[in-house]
Amino acid sequence: MMSDTSCNLASLAEYVPSPGNPWNVSKINHLYRRIAFGASKAEVLAALAQNNPSALVDQLIDDAIALNATPPPAWGLWNRDQFEAAETANPNNDVGFYRTQGKNQMINDLIQNKVRERLTLFWSNHFVTEDDTYRSPAYQSQYYNLLQIHALGNFRDFVYDIGISNAMLVYLNGDENIRDRPNENYARELYELFTLGVDNGYTEDDIQETAKALTGYVNTNDIPWGDILFDPAQFSNESKTIFGQTGNWTYDDVVNILFQQRSNQVATFICAKLYTYFVSPTCNDAIVAQMAQTFITSGYQVAAVLRQLFKSEHFFNIEAIGAVIKSPCDLNISFFNELGFALPADVDHIDFYRNTVRTLGQDVLNPIDVEGWQGDDDWISPDLLIGRWESIRYIVSRTWSQNQEQFRDFLVGMPIGEQSDGNLLVSTADVDLVVRTILNYFFPRGINDLITFGEALGAFKIDGIPDNYYEDGTWTLGFPQVPQQFAALLNYIAEIPEFQLK
Repeated sequence: MMSDTSCNLASLAEYVPSPGNPWNVSKINHLYRRIAFGASKAEVLAALAQNNPSALVDQLIDDAIALNATPPPAWGLWNRDQFEAAETANPNNDVGFYRTQGKNQMINDLIQNKVRERLTLFWSNHFVTEDDTYRSPAYQSQYYNLLQIHALGNFRDFVYDIGISNAMLVYLNGDENIRDRPNENYARELYELFTLGVDNGYTEDDIQETAKALTGYVNTNDIPWGDILFDPAQFSNESKTIFGQTGNWTYDDVVNILFQQRSNQVATFICAKLYTYFVSPTCNDAIVAQMAQTFITSGYQVAAVLRQLFKSEHFFNIEAIGAVIKSPCDLNISFFNELGFALPADVDHIDFYRNTVRTLGQDVLNPIDVEGWQGDDDWISPDLLIGRWESIRYIVSRTWSQNQEQFRDFLVGMPIGEQSDGNLLVSTADVDLVVRTILNYFFPRGINDLITFGEALGAFKIDGIPDNYYEDGTWTLGFPQVPQQFAALLNYIAEIPEFQLK
C-alpha cells in the first residue's frame, strides 16, 4: 500500500505550475488533506481558479496565525472541589462529563479551523499528556489552550510554557520533583521525546542535573487540581552542570542552555518530525537539514518552516502524494469536510466523531503513551479496518437520509479528473468520465488500475438501470437514480486501499 517515497528527489524550491506539472485537483486535495482536514468542493474550485499554490499556502497559514484560541470554558480554572460541587448539584455532570466536553470542543475545532487545528493535533502527539492520567478537566482545557496558542509560533517559547503547564507537571511527575527527591521523568522526556531525540546529545548526568534545575514546582494549595506554582523552598539551590555549563541553574536556564548548546540537534529533530508527519514516513535527511536551517534562522518559528515546506516542489512531488496512511481523524473529518453534506438534526456529528476516532485508536487529548500514536501501519490493523469502513458508511447513510439530492449536487460542477483548465462535470452522459472523476477526487493519485476501475464502475451502475441507457444518452447526471449511484460508489470506495491514503 505504501509508496516508496525515497524516490522523491525534488527540492525545496518553490513549486510553480507549468504545462508539464500543472496545478490540479490532485495537488489541491493533497495540500488540504495534509495541511488541514480536507477542502470543500468550493475551496477546490477556488484554488483551481487561483492557480497560485504559493499564495494559497500563505493565506492558509496567515489565517491560522490570525485565529484566536478557542475561549476556555467556564470551568477552565476549577479545582477538584469545584468540580465535585458541580457534580453534587447535577449528578450527570461528573468529571468525565467535562473531559468529554473538552474533547468534543477539540473535534469541533478540527472540523472548522484547518491549519491551526492540524498543528494542534500534531503537537498533542508530540508534547504528549494523557488526560486519563492527570484527570482534571481544567488541566485538559489549559493544555489544549497552550497547544493552540503555540501551534504555529515560536518553538522555544512553546517548550518553556508546556514544561510548567499543570497537565505536563502532573503527567510527568514534575509536581513531585523537589529538592530532596529529584524526579527525572520530565527532564528525560524533555530531551528524549520533546527536543533532541533518543540518545542524541545528552547524557544520564545531563538528565540528573536538569532534574535538579527543574525542582520546586508543587501544588502549594491543599485542594487537588489547583495551580502548580514555583516554591523556592522546594528548589535544589546548588550548582548543576548541564551540557558542560555549570551554575545554579533554574528552569529558565535549562531552556536557555538547551537552545544555545543544542540548537542544531533541536532543529533537526523537530523538522524531521514535521517532515515524517506532513510529507512521508520515509525521512529525507537532506530536505530536513534545509528545513532545520530555516528553523534556526527564523528563531524557531514553526510557521516559517511550514511555509517553506508546503510551497515546495518536494511537497507537491508525485512521490509525496498518497504516501501517508490516514489517521482516524484524517479519514473521518476530511471525508466529512470534502463532501460538505448536511446531516439530520438528530445526529450529533461532533460526539459521533469523538467516539469513532477513539474506537479507531485516536482518543484525542489521550494518546496511547508518552511516545504518542505511532501512526501509519498502526492505524490499519485488521481489527480496525472494518471500523474505518463502517464509519464512512455511517456518514453516507445519514447524509442520504437527510437529503438525497445533495449527492447529485456534489457531482454537478465537479472538476474533471486531472484537468487544470476549468473543465467541470455538467450534464454529461459519459458514465466512465463521471466515475473516473470521482475516483480521481477521492483517491490521492487517482486510479490507474483497470480492474479496480471496472469494479467501481460496476458499483456505480446499480441494479435497475438498463445498460443501453448508458449508451444511447438516456442516462445523464440528471437521471433520477444518480444520487443513489453516487452513494453506492462512496460505500464501495471506502474499502479500497487507495482511500486509506492521503
